[in-house]
Amino acid sequence: MQSKDWETLSKVEVLGDLEPVVDKLMEAHESKRVLWFPSELLAPPEGEDPERHRAALRERARGIHDSARVAVALNLLTEEGLPHFHRLLAKYLEKDGFWSRWNYLWTAEEDRHGAVLHDYARDADLFDPLVIEQMQFAYIRNGFDPSWDSDPYRVFVYTTLQERATQISHANTGKLCGVHEPTIGTILRNVAAEEARHYTFYRTIFKEVLARDPNRALESALKVMPAIDMPGVKMPHFRDLADVVRRVGIYGPRDYLEIVKEQLSWWRIDTLEGLNAMGRAAQEKLMEIPERLERVADAIEARSKAKTFSFDLTFAREFALE
Repeated sequence: MQSKDWETLSKVEVLGDLEPVVDKLMEAHESKRVLWFPSELLAPPEGEDPERHRAALRERARGIHDSARVAVALNLLTEEGLPHFHRLLAKYLEKDGFWSRWNYLWTAEEDRHGAVLHDYARDADLFDPLVIEQMQFAYIRNGFDPSWDSDPYRVFVYTTLQERATQISHANTGKLCGVHEPTIGTILRNVAAEEARHYTFYRTIFKEVLARDPNRALESALKVMPAIDMPGVKMPHFRDLADVVRRVGIYGPRDYLEIVKEQLSWWRIDTLEGLNAMGRAAQEKLMEIPERLERVADAIEARSKAKTFSFDLTFAREFALE
């Protein structure tokens, strides 16, 4: 079927054609994944007293700087919220079929990410427990209703970018915290590895969409890629939390720039041919995005001055960052 024929179908119908692709990607995903559970990652070594194990964990965790604790909190709250946004995918999918099975699998895997980080934070006494729970309640109550959820193609551009961003954030947070406390390093390596597999799924799906319906797919990508809000954008103090994460080198505008460049290259946006006028215009504008993001990163860094932070979740202690 030629491109012009795909464009006579609804976008949901195009996704329906991808059911066999989803089946194969799920099979590959589960064959490479070692399924872990929070209680396993937090369990004491065989024969060690659980109370002594937790006491030693808390003692090691005292060395984690409050800026790194903020990064764990941002990751924790983001992960706890993601399963509640299952509907953003589900509303476009049939109740039966591989798409629906993938969405339930993704939700189950994401649920473990929030659970293990919450359990770790409790065992390590990383935060004021009531404050982190109040933030989680407010975050989920505020909801997440992005403009891109009106377009299934945009959903998969967003999930590609978001999963890659969370992978980077978890991996870098684990490295920073793991210097002082290796358990959180192990936990975040496991979470990051699973996010990497989710990222592989979503970017492959969008590549298949591009192969079938490139003009509409490029137009959808153009509406998402210039800038994305992370799912936690409505959580309390998100901007300050994100500013801390940027300042300590975990995740920031330059990371997003690299993510965008990575997708433009992997999807081979610049080499797509046979486009109509709308598709060619979108293609050209997409290839201009990295230059714009470079200017944004430069501007943010130029304006950035030393700042003192204090968060109730980290017991209202003050800390300064450049």
